Amino acid sequence: MFLNTDFLKSDEIALILEKTAPADPAKDRVPAYHFAICDLAGVKMGVCDLRIGHNEKLYYGGNIGYRVEPSYRGHHYAAKACRLLFELARRHDLGYVIITCNPDNLPSRRTCELLGGQLLEIAALPEDNDMRIESGETEKCIFQFEV
Repeated sequence: MFLNTDFLKSDEIALILEKTAPADPAKDRVPAYHFAICDLAGVKMGVCDLRIGHNEKLYYGGNIGYRVEPSYRGHHYAAKACRLLFELARRHDLGYVIITCNPDNLPSRRTCELLGGQLLEIAALPEDNDMRIESGETEKCIFQFEV
């Protein structure tokens, strides 16, 4: 199921696989890759992940998640990591991926726009959604990217 990820690098960054997580159908979880976003010297600048599959939970939570450490922000590392993850998604024949963010998270929204995502909607999270229950989040911007 999991593919070799050694190709996930550019002239600026490399995604270093930290772990994989198997599917957990009982919790509607699909298989996932978890990466460190590193510069070419191996310095960890953030993290990202790719979840392989599509379901209602991923519509609101997204196939791709990312976080760049504050001291490395402003260099589009999240967008650069997503472009690499798009290639991995293509190799898994996903067809499209979803990236979501909170409506007030302007840097993440700009990342999705920079990547050419289509804003499908600003959706209210279902009452039983984990993000609503655990974090009190109420809405997500839902961006779709053809891969």
